[in-house]
Formats: sequence, structure tokens, C-alpha cells
Amino acid sequence: MDIADIICAVYLIGINLALLLAMRRDKRAAEAGQARTPEASLLSLGVLGGSLGGIAGMLIFRHKTNKPAFALGYPLLLLSHIGIALFLLRSKGAL
Repeated sequence: MDIADIICAVYLIGINLALLLAMRRDKRAAEAGQARTPEASLLSLGVLGGSLGGIAGMLIFRHKTNKPAFALGYPLLLLSHIGIALFLLRSKGAL
């Protein structure tokens, strides 16, 4: 494992954790009637690599589960992220 692999792993852990915590914060804000996190921000974090954190946030906090952009979007993003990772690993000769 080289430094680029470590940086990528740290990034993915961080972005997924960030989205999970953002989902938690937004759920709590919704329950308290406070200012919410814009949906575009939550979806952007998913696009940037946090799709697994978004799915976890939906399941753990039962948040955004009825919104198609999230209920379908995060799983589709996750599949595309897996595809990109497989492509990169294969092109690197790791598979």
C-alpha cells in the first residue's frame, strides 16, 4: 500500500463520516424545527464519495428514506463508486 492508497482511504473514511454526521444533524434539526442542511449539500457529499455514509445515515437515523433522490440516489452512487474503484484497481494492476 503506497501513500496514495492511504490518502484515498483516509479521504473516503472522512467523507463518509462527514455525510453520516450531516444526516444526523439534519434529522435532529428537523425534529427540533431548526434550520436544516440543504438537500443539495447532502447529495453533494454523496457524489464526492460519501454514498456509503449517506446510506448508513438513512438506515440509522431513518432520515430521507422517502425521498427518491436519496433512497435511489445514494445506492446508485455507491454502485458507481464501486465501479470506479474496481476500474482504478484494475488499471493499477491490483486486481
